[in-house]
Amino acid sequence: MAEVISVVNPATETLIKEIPVDDGAAIASKVKRARAAQPAWAATPLSERIEAIKNFRNLLVEQADSLAATLTAETGKPITQAKNEILGTPLRIDFFIETVAKVITPQQVYQEPWQAIPGTGDLEEVIAYEPLGVIANISAWNYPYFVGANVFIPALLTGNAVVYKPSEIATMTGLAIASLLHKAGIPPDIFTPIIGTGLAGATLLKQPIDGVFFTGSYPTGQSIATAVAPKLIKLQLELGGKDPAYVCNDVDVPSVAAGLADGAFYNNGQSCCAVERIYVHTDSYEPFIEKFVQTVQGFKLGDPTHPETYLGPLSRKPQVSILKQQLQDAIAKGAQLLCGGQPLDRPGWYFAPTVLTDVTPEMTVMREETFGPVIGIQRVSDDAEAVALMNDTAYGLTAAVYSSKRERAVKILEQVSSGSAYWNCCDRVSPRLPWTGRGQSGIGSTLSTLGISTFLQPRGWHLKKC
Repeated sequence: MAEVISVVNPATETLIKEIPVDDGAAIASKVKRARAAQPAWAATPLSERIEAIKNFRNLLVEQADSLAATLTAETGKPITQAKNEILGTPLRIDFFIETVAKVITPQQVYQEPWQAIPGTGDLEEVIAYEPLGVIANISAWNYPYFVGANVFIPALLTGNAVVYKPSEIATMTGLAIASLLHKAGIPPDIFTPIIGTGLAGATLLKQPIDGVFFTGSYPTGQSIATAVAPKLIKLQLELGGKDPAYVCNDVDVPSVAAGLADGAFYNNGQSCCAVERIYVHTDSYEPFIEKFVQTVQGFKLGDPTHPETYLGPLSRKPQVSILKQQLQDAIAKGAQLLCGGQPLDRPGWYFAPTVLTDVTPEMTVMREETFGPVIGIQRVSDDAEAVALMNDTAYGLTAAVYSSKRERAVKILEQVSSGSAYWNCCDRVSPRLPWTGRGQSGIGSTLSTLGISTFLQPRGWHLKKC
């Protein structure tokens, strides 16, 4: 009997459907076909590649309701947030479409003797750009449209073939993405999905590929890096985070507390850049805690298909145990539980939004990735203490500072090691800025012009007249 992925609704724990898994032979065949098809795709005029991606963009908008329903069913993401993700993806696509020509255009960097008219010198030096070839895109379940599009859109625009492995937790969404791309005009062998668990991903890495782009946990990213190191190919890893935020003593406390509550709990805290640690200046601490807890207690938790639901179930059942372990450790070491603290007694993988105070850096809730609706808040005496605590991590994805003074916030953030720095905002991603991590948060960049050029390999041309 063929192996299948059982897609389970995390809100009801009922089986949605079973989807056949690709075996090793199927994966090898798909990569082989992608390899054979890629040169013709690279030779396709950029205008035609752009047109296909525009078609995909429009299909996302047209089918947003049905796509959101599928995403909510298999991941538990509240329907409003699911639709926000799908309708937000076209904005990233627009950036790639508008920017790709500038990035891939060859550059004349030298001409001898110098002439005012390009191409008339005796010697020219030109930097040209070519696609990597076949890209392995091992994507994530928490934002399958955002995270996936960060990779496969610029990869396709620059002439690469993409072998796409969606997370097994978002398999139906992955297949829906593939179907829309094919309908939009992307040849099936140029974007081909691989269905399976981590074993399918490991099998994909053994194939003759030219680049690996992965989003997921640090341990898995480390295993991928080890597996592909002998291939000497492009590797981009977007891994975990333990993203800190610091609240200074010169802010409008109620608005900052409400904003950080959203930054910590949106998508149930299952965001790569969700706020996972909060440090508050002692002068602002008590009013901040009061407003923060009030905001969290006002979040509507329940049926993710209801448009007013803010918190649905966790997408993964094992995460319930991880959250319980972090809470037990924190409380045993002196943390105070202000709200939440337990799974809900109902079908589904629901966990009450939880706020802890009197936390210390030794607690796992302040050190290890939580990826759920649990936050620790620590009082600090001054900016220097905040900087030291924000840097007390193996990760380096994002960091936020809230202050009425830009100069103060920038000075603090310049001392914190992170790929993204936020002043008076958090949990934000822009297509115009690189999405990149430091330390155990990963290597390489997606988004921005860097996120386009990463799918290209340069060639230096020496052109001399006889």
